[in-house]
Amino acid sequence: QVQLVESGGGLVQGGGSLRLSCAASGLTFTMYAMGWFRQAPGKEREFVADISWSGGNTNYADSVKGRFTISRDNAKNTVDLQMLSLKPEDTAVYYCAARPSGDVRPRTKDYTYRYWGQGTQVTVSS
Repeated sequence: QVQLVESGGGLVQGGGSLRLSCAASGLTFTMYAMGWFRQAPGKEREFVADISWSGGNTNYADSVKGRFTISRDNAKNTVDLQMLSLKPEDTAVYYCAARPSGDVRPRTKDYTYRYWGQGTQVTVSS
């Protein structure tokens, strides 16, 4: 079965950095675009970033643009999210997700993603 397993979350001070990683198994990785979403307590899940199957196309939420970088390694079936200059408002559970690369629906909408990881907590202290 398909598994997406996130790692790398934790507690960090404001201004610090973290690198999240997502390991995918049970799917043909290059047939999927990959995305990161996050959900803070009491808030809806929101789009953070996504990357095309080849890695040649990336997209970011305005709130993280210039601070976060998404990348993927198709040889290892992994997708990473490098997070710099973290702010307390970045505190959330971060989820990795996979969507079929041919899906033409909005890439920022969570309902377009077929598979999800269990999430990893990121806490940024002020």
